[in-house]
Amino acid sequence: MTVAGLMKQFQVVGRKAPTEEVTNPEAYRMIIFAPNPVIAKSKFWYYMHQFRKMKKTTGEIIDCVELVEKNNRIVKNYGIWLRYSSRSGTHNMYREFRDVTLTGAVSQLYDEMAGRHRCRPRSIQIIRTAQVGAKDLRRVNPMQFAKSGVKFPLSHRVTTAKRNQKALSDRTFTTVRPTTFFG
Repeated sequence: MTVAGLMKQFQVVGRKAPTEEVTNPEAYRMIIFAPNPVIAKSKFWYYMHQFRKMKKTTGEIIDCVELVEKNNRIVKNYGIWLRYSSRSGTHNMYREFRDVTLTGAVSQLYDEMAGRHRCRPRSIQIIRTAQVGAKDLRRVNPMQFAKSGVKFPLSHRVTTAKRNQKALSDRTFTTVRPTTFFG
C-alpha cells in the first residue's frame, strides 16, 4: 500500500458468502484508514483472514462508505494505538497528534513513522484511535500546544509587491534593503 497525501476513513462491512447451510451469515464491520476504497477493501480482507476463517473468495463486501468528520474547524488532540513491524520484530506503540480531523492525524502518523522509524505503510496496523482531552495528554510535543496562552509570533517578514502593479516597474528593483522587523 502506498500513501500519497491524506488518508481517508472508510467503514467496510462484509460477511461470508451465504450457503445452503448458513443462509444469513454474520456481518463484520471495520473502520479502516486507506487512500481509496479499493485499498480499504483489500485491508478489510487482510484483517478478516487474520481474525476469522474468511477471505475474498469465500466472502462478500456488503458496503464500503467513506466517513467524513463533521466539525473540522477546531484543533483536537488524537491518540493512536498502533502495531508495526520493524527489522527487529513487531512493536506496539501509542502516539499523540494535534489536527483538525482524525484522517489528518493518521496521515501525520504515517509520515512520522516513515521518517523516524523507516516503517513502510504496509507494516503499520492501527489498533485504536481516540480523541484525547488536554489534561489527558502523555507526550510532551502535543502538551506544549494544548495550553491556553499559546502565542505564535510573526517572525521577520518581507512585504510583497502591490496589486495592479506592472511586472517590471520602477518599484520592482530598489537600492534599499527590505525592512523585516515590524515590532
